[in-house]
Amino acid sequence: MPKRLLKYKNYDIHSITTVARVGTPEQQYNANIVSWLMQTDMKAKVLVVALYKVDYTIELVRESGILNVNLLATDQARLIRKLGQQTGRTTPGKRINKFKNLPYALDDRGCPYLTEAIGYAQCRVMHSADGGDHELFVCEVEKQVVLNAAKEVMTYHFLTANKLVRG
Repeated sequence: MPKRLLKYKNYDIHSITTVARVGTPEQQYNANIVSWLMQTDMKAKVLVVALYKVDYTIELVRESGILNVNLLATDQARLIRKLGQQTGRTTPGKRINKFKNLPYALDDRGCPYLTEAIGYAQCRVMHSADGGDHELFVCEVEKQVVLNAAKEVMTYHFLTANKLVRG
């Protein structure tokens, strides 16, 4: 039995996709996995996204101020390792491309979204705040798109039951 109360919460799993330096030769995309995200506005116009401070995605979000929140489906479980357990940072002599062999498209801002996700929300960062080992990004939701309504939402309990993360 878990010793911490919050282990009982069953968070939905999302991928944050972002871009920086749009339209330049140095353009960079990245994606990661997040479970700590919440709606903070009754009309679904504001989301708060918690990004781990050491992730490469956070650097691109800080630079561009834009991101997409992709609600993941259970049939996308392979993305946990690809997007959540390896860095998108370029290391000496090695360029990491998390989008290789990943079905995605670009929105009207040039920001990627995952075409096999249940859907995505286009967001613009309003401001951020310190959240311990995470930074909290308060984002205005500019647009919501449902892509695959019939799919089942991936949750934290799904990940632990399938041993994709430690419980």
